[in-house]
Amino acid sequence: MTDEFHEPKRARRVTRRRFLGVSLASGAALLAGKSDVMFGANSSPNMATNTTWKLGGDLTVNRLGFGAMRVTGEGIWGWPPDRQNALKVLRSAVELGVNLIDTADAYGPDTSELLIAEALHPYPKGLVIATKGGLTRPGPGEWVPNCRPEHLKQAVDGSLKRLRLERIDLYQLHTVDPKVPIEESLGALKQMQDAGKIRHIGLSNVDPEEIARARKIVPIVSVQNRYNIEDRNSENVLVYCEKENLGFLPWFPIGGGGGLKPENPLNTAAKAHGVSVYQVALAWLLERSPVMLPIPGTSSLAHLEENVAAAKLKLTPEEWKAIDAIAG
Repeated sequence: MTDEFHEPKRARRVTRRRFLGVSLASGAALLAGKSDVMFGANSSPNMATNTTWKLGGDLTVNRLGFGAMRVTGEGIWGWPPDRQNALKVLRSAVELGVNLIDTADAYGPDTSELLIAEALHPYPKGLVIATKGGLTRPGPGEWVPNCRPEHLKQAVDGSLKRLRLERIDLYQLHTVDPKVPIEESLGALKQMQDAGKIRHIGLSNVDPEEIARARKIVPIVSVQNRYNIEDRNSENVLVYCEKENLGFLPWFPIGGGGGLKPENPLNTAAKAHGVSVYQVALAWLLERSPVMLPIPGTSSLAHLEENVAAAKLKLTPEEWKAIDAIAG
């Protein structure tokens, strides 16, 4: 399965990557129903202990979300081969405690949003649906930025209709269009927010300078960039989000391309806890920062259930530090 995304400004181009078949599903059964927990730390200063996050200061979400990209067809194009299975995965995610689902109009295109509504509408109380706009899909394997104000306004209206919502809780600019100043793109989203169609606004695939520029136009509550144990090019963005109290949604949380390499510290921790290296990778992310909101996805019920268990996994300070050193 392939996916194409834009990198932050330093390498602004569409790339093609293979999404690992055993990509983490998001699960939060352990977290469901728990009250919000303030920031905390284990013996490592990087280890976060909060189980929930207040998105935008008013939407309490469990820190494990679900990315709904992979419920679509091959190549993130068209309908899934087993539509009923896709609907069951979405319903099961919510049943297991997930209350943050991330999607985009580009996934399918449109089919991910349509499946979410088919599976879950009318939505249970407290479920946050986040979507994105600004990347178009002329055909399979093609991802073309279009962040012109008129397109983004149409995109918001289209997502509202497909998701059967009157207001989108979190609408994210999917990328920065090199042909359109970010101020113009965010200005359009601000107008839609002022019209009551968007609750909160987020960004995706950006650097700290672009976040700062965006925040001069409209309040920003979250950032979604690629980040995992082996790829921490967005470390400066994560640090910015921690400082400014913005949610950070990592995509490719266990690696792009060939997936996460089973480095020795990962294998050691996995064997010690009787889990997979992918579960360890997810646990590491959750402990890395209190603003971290992983949104891994899957089209497999088995993987979904497996990774719900990962929400309970707590690494020792020694394990966390050994894994943290992999990128170095």
